[in-house]
Amino acid sequence: MKHLVLYRTVKVNGVSIFYREAGPQNAPTLLLLHGLPSSSRMFESLFARLSDKYHLVAPDYPGFGHSDWPDPKDFAYTFDHIAQVIENFTEILGMSRYTLYMQDYGGPVGFRMTLAHPERVVALIVQDAVAHNEGLGANWTTRRAFWADRAGHEEALRNNLLSLAATRTRHVGDDPDVELYDPDLWSDEFAFLNSPGQAQIQSDLFYDYRTNVEAYPKWQAWMQKTQPELLVIWGKHDLSFDAGEPERYRRDVPNAEVHVLDAGTSHWIRKQMRLQLWLVNLWPRTLNKSRHQRRSVIVFSGNVF
Repeated sequence: MKHLVLYRTVKVNGVSIFYREAGPQNAPTLLLLHGLPSSSRMFESLFARLSDKYHLVAPDYPGFGHSDWPDPKDFAYTFDHIAQVIENFTEILGMSRYTLYMQDYGGPVGFRMTLAHPERVVALIVQDAVAHNEGLGANWTTRRAFWADRAGHEEALRNNLLSLAATRTRHVGDDPDVELYDPDLWSDEFAFLNSPGQAQIQSDLFYDYRTNVEAYPKWQAWMQKTQPELLVIWGKHDLSFDAGEPERYRRDVPNAEVHVLDAGTSHWIRKQMRLQLWLVNLWPRTLNKSRHQRRSVIVFSGNVF
């Protein structure tokens, strides 16, 4: 790497936001938005491969990673609020044009930012971020019950979402090649989820996830109207979402290219290294096309990075 990763913080609306940054300032900017219960750390391997060609910026959301964890009594943990904080974060850093890379929770945050300011977004990369109600599979039965009756299902939700078993499954899924997964991935995240205050923070934010489901038709309408270039890559061992979600993206964008791969859900396993190298080779052509023609959307699933 010619450009070392810098670890920085900036105050946004009174909250300290931690972020990783690398690459030349005059290069095309990629804003990378992480998922649950990750942080900008999940993009380390991508930084190593792209920072010589692109300006990469990856923040931790409030309540995640090394950013401040405001008390839920003083800070509303909603996707609208987090999207506003990250939008203000980009404005403070002077990021007026960028490609959005959205993984899991990054989808709800990034789609809100895109619909609010589409002129700022050169292109979208979506990795394991559902945009259709049907994309939430059987694993979401307990979670939907929590949305309908929070008090009656809080304990069940925390076990379904925040337990060690659930944390491990988010990485491994049902991939039989478990030897390729570093257990530090889920043990580190489980330790994070058991930090003081995290259970309440994550429960509050997940309770607000129901607003994403309500917003799915708006996101679909945007894709249907703009007909962006769309590439879907799906890890078939991912148990978090329904396996039919890639085809639902193709329903919105008939010219979408769809690939379902023999891959799990971890973003660091060796068998998926080819996808990182593939992105390095493909992205320059996609980015140039999106600059001179129309917006591009690349959809990934399975925490491939």
